[in-house]
Amino acid sequence: MSQGNKGPPEQKGYLIFVIVRKIIVYLFCAAIIIAALLFASSKTPNKTLFGYRYYTVITPSMTPAYCVGDMVLVKVVPADQIEVGDVITFNPSSDSNAYLTHRVTQKLPDYQNTGVTCFRTKGDANDTEDSFRVDESRVIGKVTLRVPKLGYVIRFVQLRWYYILPLAVMLWLSLHLMKQYFKPQQEETPDQPDAPADDSAAGASPSEESAPKDQKRSLTYEEHEEQQKE
Repeated sequence: MSQGNKGPPEQKGYLIFVIVRKIIVYLFCAAIIIAALLFASSKTPNKTLFGYRYYTVITPSMTPAYCVGDMVLVKVVPADQIEVGDVITFNPSSDSNAYLTHRVTQKLPDYQNTGVTCFRTKGDANDTEDSFRVDESRVIGKVTLRVPKLGYVIRFVQLRWYYILPLAVMLWLSLHLMKQYFKPQQEETPDQPDAPADDSAAGASPSEESAPKDQKRSLTYEEHEEQQKE
């Protein structure tokens, strides 16, 4: 007998559903926690999470390397660790809250004997270099990781955080309904057969078995009277 298939198909489907449900719930909880941490660390560029910051690409200037909606993870590093060819995130103006992510095309250490390192940058999709130089004080760090389209999720959490609770409830209801659908049905046990009659009544005739006890006694008495009359 083959032992490869254990259990009916509905039980296998239910077990697979339970595993998938746990994975979804754990990932959802992890996403909420990570998003909350990222949300808390995004109030100022001086805050970092384990030495990293994240940004969402909102312009196509770095395509195809970095597309709109991608999330980039930026490691905060000093200027001497940035080289030509690295992609950096920086603030183009001290009076602006906007940030750009462009590639370094030239590194200018000790620019004009000021002791300040500056960079020339360019977007991969742009035809010309940026018209300004970026000094080291405006550099956030070097891009180390890109996650495609995750920036849309992060922006949604940041701007529409009050939707998280209804989404969590809807997810819970969906998983609960799927659990009821995939849960294997319990088979009903057949009724137990009636106990056999006593051995003392096994030899009785069908008429005697079906007749009540009182009726049996009266018939016996009448037969006895008739026999005495005879």
